Amino acid sequence: MVKTRTVVRLGEHELAISHPDKAIWPEAGITKLKYVQLLAELAPFLLPYTEGRLLTTIRYPEGIHGVSFYQKNCPEPIPDYVRTARDGAINYVVLDSVRTLLWMGSLYSLEFHVSSDELDKAPPNAWMLDIDPSLEEEPRLMEATELVLQALDSLGLSAVAKTSGATGVQIVMPIERGPDFDALRRFGKFLSEYLVARNPNLFTVERLKKDRGDLIYLDYLQHYAGKTLPAAYSPRARPLATVSTPLTREEVRRNVKPSDFHLLNVPQRLRQLGDPLAAAPRQSLGPVLAHLFGKP
Repeated sequence: MVKTRTVVRLGEHELAISHPDKAIWPEAGITKLKYVQLLAELAPFLLPYTEGRLLTTIRYPEGIHGVSFYQKNCPEPIPDYVRTARDGAINYVVLDSVRTLLWMGSLYSLEFHVSSDELDKAPPNAWMLDIDPSLEEEPRLMEATELVLQALDSLGLSAVAKTSGATGVQIVMPIERGPDFDALRRFGKFLSEYLVARNPNLFTVERLKKDRGDLIYLDYLQHYAGKTLPAAYSPRARPLATVSTPLTREEVRRNVKPSDFHLLNVPQRLRQLGDPLAAAPRQSLGPVLAHLFGKP
C-alpha cells in the first residue's frame, strides 16, 4: 500500500503531512516531505527576515510544474499557533515560528515574499535595491552587483548582495532606524541614476520592460511600504529549487550564479558559513543623506 500520510514531530507538537511522496521539485528530487524537512533546517535563518512582516506566499498544490496562485489571506482553518495581522480586508500570515513555516510548507507554499514595512510601522531598518536583469540568463549579473557595491563603498557604506533565487539580485543594507521610505527611495534614485550615467551600456532605470532592451534594471522603487520582495532564504519555484541567498563579497567577485544556491546545498552552506547578512553591520544612513541632499 502506498503511504499517503506521515507525521512530523516538532518538540511536543505534530504536523500531519498528506501525500508525503508527491514530487514538488521533480528535477531536484524533492518530495513534499523532503521539502518540509528542509524548511525545518532553513527556519533559524529564514524566520528573522519574515517575522513582524506581512506574508504573501505562492502555492503550488501539484508541484512547480502545476497550477500556482498567490495567497495573501491566511489559509483556513487557521491553527491556533498561527499569528495573523489584518491590513484592510486581508488577514495576512505573520511568519514568525517554525510551526507556522512547516504548516505553510505542508500547504505547498513554495515562496515567501514579505512586506518592506513592518507591522509596528516603525521607520525601516534596511535599504534595498533590486537588480533585475532583462535577460533570463545574464552573464553580467555579478559584474553589475559589484559595481553597485563599489558605489556604496565610495560613500563609506557597505551592503550585502543576495540572490533573488530567480534571475536577479537584491542589495541589502541594514540601517539604523531614522530615514523614512521616501528618503530611502530618494537615495536609491540618486545611486541608480549615477550608475546608469557611469555605465549606460549596462544599467537602466526605465520602468517599462519594452524600453530596457538587454540592460539591467535598477529598481529603486520596489523597497517601499506595501511592496514585497522574496525573503532571504526563501525557496523559489524554479526547476533547480533555488533559494534567495545572501552572498559574501568574495562570491560576488567570483561570479557565482543564482542557480548555484538551492535547497539541497544551502542548509549545509549555512552550517559552515553562517549568514553573511545577519553578520552585516547596521549603519547610520542619515549623515550620508544629509550630505547628499541637505538637512530634511
